[in-house]
Amino acid sequence: PTPEEAATFQPQVVAEGGWEKCWEDGITPWDQGRATPLILHLLDSSSLPFGRTLVPGCGGGHDVVAMANPERFVVGLDISEKALKKANESYGSSSKAKYFTFVKEDVFTWRPNELFDLIFDYVFFCAIEPEMRPAWT
Repeated sequence: PTPEEAATFQPQVVAEGGWEKCWEDGITPWDQGRATPLILHLLDSSSLPFGRTLVPGCGGGHDVVAMANPERFVVGLDISEKALKKANESYGSSSKAKYFTFVKEDVFTWRPNELFDLIFDYVFFCAIEPEMRPAWT
């Protein structure tokens, strides 16, 4: 979905049981089943910086794995255990597995041990309840 579509979906998610329920029921219209086209473009044009990278709200992990390489270790963070289970099932045995990890944490309370060189947020901000958004910026 577009960021605008994602923003309209967020109140529905809250009303119907949260992100975990969406993943459990397979109601994940934001999951394209592949990496975000912008990430693919940046990778193809060698425009994506190297270094430690964070993908908050990584969901099924497609962007995490697409970006991962020896020069870019990627941490996929998500609050949904079901989303991360899907990500691990899909990519846990990938040849890139040593260049990424999936972490189940709340972005607002998680304190990483190391800083990040890059944070990739495509529609994560739109998924945050409006009153929580100032804490993310």
